[in-house]
Amino acid sequence: MTNSNNMDWPYRWDLLLRYRMIEIITLWEGRLTSKHLQQAFGIGRQQASKDINEYRNNIAPENLVFDKQIKGYIPSDSFSPKVTKGEINEYLHMLNIRGDLMTQFAAPNLPQAYTEVVNPLFRSVNAEVVRPIILASRDRQRIEIEYMSLSSEQDYRNIAPHTLVFNGYRWHVRAYCEKSSEFRDFVLSRITNIYDVVGPSERSCEDDIGWNTKLEIVIKPDDRLTPSQQKVIAADYGMTDGYLRINSRGAMVDYWLQFLRINTNATKEEPKSQQVVIENLDTIRPWLFDKH
Repeated sequence: MTNSNNMDWPYRWDLLLRYRMIEIITLWEGRLTSKHLQQAFGIGRQQASKDINEYRNNIAPENLVFDKQIKGYIPSDSFSPKVTKGEINEYLHMLNIRGDLMTQFAAPNLPQAYTEVVNPLFRSVNAEVVRPIILASRDRQRIEIEYMSLSSEQDYRNIAPHTLVFNGYRWHVRAYCEKSSEFRDFVLSRITNIYDVVGPSERSCEDDIGWNTKLEIVIKPDDRLTPSQQKVIAADYGMTDGYLRINSRGAMVDYWLQFLRINTNATKEEPKSQQVVIENLDTIRPWLFDKH
C-alpha cells in the first residue's frame, strides 16, 4: 500500500477533514456510509454524499467500491491512502477524539467504538503561561519567567523561546536560557509565572545546534534474545531487515529513548524486559542528558 499524501492539497480545512475521515473509516472499519459524515460533522445527507463523490471522482477514483448488500462503500483491493498516511494511529486518534467529545457532549448517535485508549497523564498547564510563550516565540522576544526546578524551589530566568515540544508525556518549551548561556528545555507545568517581555532576542531557532542537528536512532532486538524472539520483537516494532530507524533532532534523542523505555546500558536489563537495544549508541551519545 503506497502513500501519496506528500503534496499540498488545495482544499479548505473542513473539506480536508471530511476527506480524511472517508479514508480512515473505509480503511480501518471496512465500511463507509454517508451517515458517518452526517453524524461526525453535522451535515446533511446530500452534502455527505457530495463529499464522498468528490473523493471518489477527484481524489482517489480507485479506492472505494460500492457494495449493494451493505449499502455503503468498502475499500478496493488497490486501496492507496491519498490524504492520510494509512497508519493505525490515525484511526485510534480519531476514536480518542470521539470519546472526548462524547464525554463533554450528549452524542447518542455516534457509533460505539470497540477500543479503549490509555492516555498520558497530562501535567497542569495554564493558558496564562502558554500564551506569552507562543507570542514571544513568534516575535523572537525574550521573556522573564519564574521556574521551579528540582535543584531550587524558585528560579528566575530570562529565556528566548522558539518551539513547544511534546515528548509523549508532558509539554516543554525549547528556549535559549540566558542564565546557563545555552538552549534548554523547560517543562511548562514548572513555569509558575511569566512577568514581562524584556526585549528582542539575539538568539533564535537557527542558532540552536541541538535542534537543527538531524540524525537517526537505530533500534534492533536485543542480541541475547533467541532468533524466534527477535523475530517477534521486529514485527512488534515494524522493523525493516531487523532494524527500526527513527529520524530525530539531537535535542529530542533522550525523549525518544524515554518514550521507548530504552536503557542505554542494556546489559543491566533483562533481555525480555527491554527487548530492544540501540545499534548506533556512539552516534547518539553526544545528545544524551547522561552521556556516560
